Amino acid sequence: MNNPMIWVDLTDGAAVTDTAVLPILTAQTDFSAGTLPTAGLYLQWRQTGLSLAKAGHKGEVRVDFVDGSARHRRMFGGGELLAKAVQAKNQPLVWDGTGGLGRDAFVLASLGLPVVVFERHPVVYALLYDGLCRAWADQQTTAIAGRIQLIQGSIPDMNTAETAAAPDVVYLDPMYPQRQKSAAVKKEMAYFHELVGASQPEEESCLLHRARQWAQKRVVVKRPRHGMFLADCTPAFQYHGKTTRFDVYLPHKTI
Repeated sequence: MNNPMIWVDLTDGAAVTDTAVLPILTAQTDFSAGTLPTAGLYLQWRQTGLSLAKAGHKGEVRVDFVDGSARHRRMFGGGELLAKAVQAKNQPLVWDGTGGLGRDAFVLASLGLPVVVFERHPVVYALLYDGLCRAWADQQTTAIAGRIQLIQGSIPDMNTAETAAAPDVVYLDPMYPQRQKSAAVKKEMAYFHELVGASQPEEESCLLHRARQWAQKRVVVKRPRHGMFLADCTPAFQYHGKTTRFDVYLPHKTI
């Protein structure tokens, strides 16, 4: 895993002290203010928030729970298959073990569910934290964001002394090997693959095992519709969509 350097954009009046995000990174990322990198990934902080960019490339990756696709989903719905997979009608406590950009976590919180999001990579964690801060500050999303707790770390590293309540459901969406090369999905995911790298088989096996130890009712794993099973482990049952499926695993203690 490579941590990108930070570039703080000072041309629009943003100040380093305007955000609580940068101190999270200072111990783990090289810091540079006002000097645009000439190669590789970098973070940029503007008054609009924190984003991940790549030198010599257009576009950037930013966590946005207020506008764009998140706003469209709030207004017009979505996430029905995910809701079924986690049994949202039962109001479970959900742990999202692979935070990423937080989109599915925000969908779950939009359904009224309490969600604990784990993200181990410090840069991705910072992007998530920044996005949540803006969601907390917006009247339209503050209640949803208030149902999300963000933790820097991973489920395999958790112990019983660190949590008061075990989750009903553990949700996992591990990085899948990149296949598509077109359009901006794809740019966004390319940045993430370069930053974080694809998970290794032993990591996936450990993640699924620990998730099944923690979950009280089920583990839900998001996969491409025709993708391989996580850790080559056959699920108890599945929910199929047009491009995505959700594999459901039972907790170890119920097997």
